[in-house]
Amino acid sequence: MNKFLIKLVFITVSFLAISSCSSVYDKHVQWQAVEPEAFPIIRGIGYAPISLQKSEHKTQRMLMAIKASKIAAYVELAEQVYGQQVSSKTTMADMLISNQQLSASVQGLIRGAKVVKSYPVGDTYTTELQLDFKDVYEIYQASLNRKEIKNIQYF
Repeated sequence: MNKFLIKLVFITVSFLAISSCSSVYDKHVQWQAVEPEAFPIIRGIGYAPISLQKSEHKTQRMLMAIKASKIAAYVELAEQVYGQQVSSKTTMADMLISNQQLSASVQGLIRGAKVVKSYPVGDTYTTELQLDFKDVYEIYQASLNRKEIKNIQYF
């Protein structure tokens, strides 16, 4: 009779342990995308001198200035989105500034920017870019699947 009671307790405890774990592991989670309330539009303008481009050919200088102005416009967009890192170093000797250094850097990834205008103004080439954050949101939704929990069903 004692062995029967031990088996019965063991089976009951085992059944309770198994049934309590099943509610933790058997569930279905539904996700829902979260869309921001507002999408700003920012603009960046880049400039590049045509005559200072390093080429003997006028056409090639123009093409290089077009590319340089576009890159400068992208840098301006990155500054607006990610900010600019500024570092400074000042050296003093005998209570006088002997050396002063200042550097700035920008680092970021810009996706979805569109060229609004690209045109020469005298000896300078100008490119205007526009970044609509609605487009950026849609790009990141497609690539990262950033979502939140909508519903959980337990079985």
